[in-house]
Amino acid sequence: MSTRTWESLTIPAAGTYNIDAAHTHIGFVAKHMMVTKVRGNFGKFSGSITVGETPLESSAELTIDAASIETGMIDRDNHLRSDDFLSVEKFPAITFRSTRVVGHSGSDFTVLGDLTIREVTKQVELKVEYGGVGNNPWGVQVWGFSITTEIDREAFGLTWNQALETGGVLVGKKIKIEIEGEANPAA
Repeated sequence: MSTRTWESLTIPAAGTYNIDAAHTHIGFVAKHMMVTKVRGNFGKFSGSITVGETPLESSAELTIDAASIETGMIDRDNHLRSDDFLSVEKFPAITFRSTRVVGHSGSDFTVLGDLTIREVTKQVELKVEYGGVGNNPWGVQVWGFSITTEIDREAFGLTWNQALETGGVLVGKKIKIEIEGEANPAA
């Protein structure tokens, strides 16, 4: 992979890059009982990023194995896989497809795209931080990124909840998504 300079950033050459699952973490944070946060992640996914002639012409796609959700508690993970939440038997994949890059400032980009959960598709806005490019110990050039967004889970049909005696609900509506990743040239 070669690099080039664009608006004082060293960026990868135009082309398609695979998301490196071994060096990428797709995590989420949900409010629990209105007082704390529960963190989890998805362990199986694949995707690619096509870098355009300018980064503003780039696109990305991601497919997540919904059953690979993990929070560190088997009972909670099984509940999240059930029909109350992701319904992984009926809807095995969560997908994202970017539609356009709508802005940038330095190494920060704003990307719009379609997120599909349980066959419900909603437009989401991602905050993407380009992390730079480097060579790994095996001589492969990789580049990194950090992504954040927040979604309303109920908009995707994930409406299960339980009222609390003290007021409020067991699971918050807003889910923060955090991705730290690397991409390398597609073979």
